[in-house]
Amino acid sequence: MVTDKKKDSGKTRGKQASEDGAPEPNKINASTPYDFSGKSLTPYGGLLPVITMLEKLDFQPLVEQTVTCKRIPRAMDLYRFVLGIVLGLYIGFPRLNQLRFIARDPILTGILKVAKLPVQSTFWRLVNALHRNVARQILTVMRTMRERAWAAANVKLAVITIDTDTTVHTLYGQQMGGRKSYNPKNKGKKSYQPMLTFIAETREYVWGELRNGDRPSGKQIGDHLRNVHAALPPGVKQIYGRADSGFYCWDAVEAYEEFHAQFVICARKTSRLVEELRQAEWKPSPKTDAGAECEFRYQPDGWSKPYRFVALRYEKTRAELDAKETVQYQLFETSQYKYRVFVTDMSDPIYFVVWFYSQRGGAENLIKEANNDAGLAAHPSGRFDVNGNHFQLAMLAYNLNCWLSKTRTTLRDAVQPRAAGRRHRTAAHDSGDLAAPLPVRSGQDLAPRRPHWGELQRSLRGERSVRATDGSVAPDCAARPGLWAGDAPGPALKKAPAGASSAVHRNLCTDGKCNEASNFDAGLGGDGLLGG
Repeated sequence: MVTDKKKDSGKTRGKQASEDGAPEPNKINASTPYDFSGKSLTPYGGLLPVITMLEKLDFQPLVEQTVTCKRIPRAMDLYRFVLGIVLGLYIGFPRLNQLRFIARDPILTGILKVAKLPVQSTFWRLVNALHRNVARQILTVMRTMRERAWAAANVKLAVITIDTDTTVHTLYGQQMGGRKSYNPKNKGKKSYQPMLTFIAETREYVWGELRNGDRPSGKQIGDHLRNVHAALPPGVKQIYGRADSGFYCWDAVEAYEEFHAQFVICARKTSRLVEELRQAEWKPSPKTDAGAECEFRYQPDGWSKPYRFVALRYEKTRAELDAKETVQYQLFETSQYKYRVFVTDMSDPIYFVVWFYSQRGGAENLIKEANNDAGLAAHPSGRFDVNGNHFQLAMLAYNLNCWLSKTRTTLRDAVQPRAAGRRHRTAAHDSGDLAAPLPVRSGQDLAPRRPHWGELQRSLRGERSVRATDGSVAPDCAARPGLWAGDAPGPALKKAPAGASSAVHRNLCTDGKCNEASNFDAGLGGDGLLGG
């Protein structure tokens, strides 16, 4: 085909740009670096209020004076190593090898004042050099931080409730101290059984230790409860304790009585106790979900004196009679009935004692939160002492969230009252010297207390805030048919314990007058939690 160049050829286009240094197409492969340093974008901006709170509470001098280590690191000092591990646990990286994903994060490196986090082996050399006493030193740091956070938020709880429980951590490696013991989810596998105690009102972790997989002895339980009492703030005057059947022993009762704590412990099945239940005088239980209830004085073997035992009886269904299986660990059964039995030194009615114990389910939720969010179940080392130190660092990261919520709430209501009115309302309530307004969960209620406690009731109407009443029951609360606890595993009562005579402190009920919300800066001597 013949073509004419002048007619058939298009015009030559001009050069749009220089051909020198033409970029290659972007390809993502195995060699592509995962660190992002183009912009100061980070998903961990929430660390700013955390580090501000730590600065206001003088966390760095406390750690430097309390935690000791013979190794002198070069990459960072001891405080920055501890802070880096704790912040890594706080944002969801429970293992040291995972810190490489945030090694160049601008927020974290800015807090630690380094260009890049050290490599994993550097962290491991320091962690392995820490003595086993560092775990107790971290507990001392948490006790001091708790006192400072309470003082900064003007929290002065005179009466508290402590919940003690154990949990099972299945081991999938060759960690020292693993035992084949009680492990209902992974039977036959080795595990640890740490023991923990929380404050029910503030959800704080008070004391605990990593233990091997064996069941705790009575002496270990007694020592644990005494350490819990020593770790509480000095302003606490009255303590109420709750524990499951794993703590049913004389040592636990003796420890509670040493610091004058009232207690409720779930009883364990014994042949003598079952015989007492069969001979007891049972009566209908209209205020609980059980068919009958009873109480009696009983002295178990090895106990110095008899105590009050209260019990609920449930009749088995046809399916349960055929299956012949126990539904719950704390329920033991005979041929026709199932029982729930508690030992207590409280003089309140049976239904109130059962209701009070049922609120202990919140401790199980707190342990689950620590396992899933704070990395408590991650035991990265094969050495038991290293895992024990890591255990306390994880619980320190868990407590950061508790302290931040208290100080942040106080600052919001004291410094920004107008902005607080546009959010979910909170109310400063009758809580003794507790001036920090704490949020009320939707649908929760408080049991009535003695007159000198202020008789607090939570209203389910309007803003759902806490209201103090002069009578025994608020007018708008008297007709409510049921009491439901937000963290309890299930309601044990059909009706609210109206007129209960117990002074049991639960969820922000303390004696005294209500103070106005104080400024967080006054307690810290700073410019504000979010200020400069």
